[in-house]
Amino acid sequence: MPVSPDPSAIEEMPLPGQGLAVAAESLYLINLLLLPGLAFLALLWLYQRHRATAPPLARQHLRQTLSASLWAGVLLIIANLLILILGGYDKASIWVMVILYFTTVHATLVMLGILGLARALAGQPYAYPLVGKLLP
Repeated sequence: MPVSPDPSAIEEMPLPGQGLAVAAESLYLINLLLLPGLAFLALLWLYQRHRATAPPLARQHLRQTLSASLWAGVLLIIANLLILILGGYDKASIWVMVILYFTTVHATLVMLGILGLARALAGQPYAYPLVGKLLP
């Protein structure tokens, strides 16, 4: 009678592209929290290098993290332009807008990244609502 493999050994094997998916989600969070710009360039490089050859799980996570990073940059530019139009950073009332931006928009983008990272670690696909659909 053939010996069946240990079920725990099967569960521990990573899915194809899971490491790449985790790297993409990690770079997205690093871009938002630790090294903005530098982590985005690393994510862009990862996307360019693997977009055509990555397994479906990794491709989906790569697309959505790059898309969400682009949206985060656009939203930050819009917020800064709005602040400059309303009088610059000298007004005390502008800081209310800055705090609101960081507690709503930025925190939401970070939470989406945490959920995406958790799903990537579990080897499951995840689509960010609204901001994860920019790229084809």
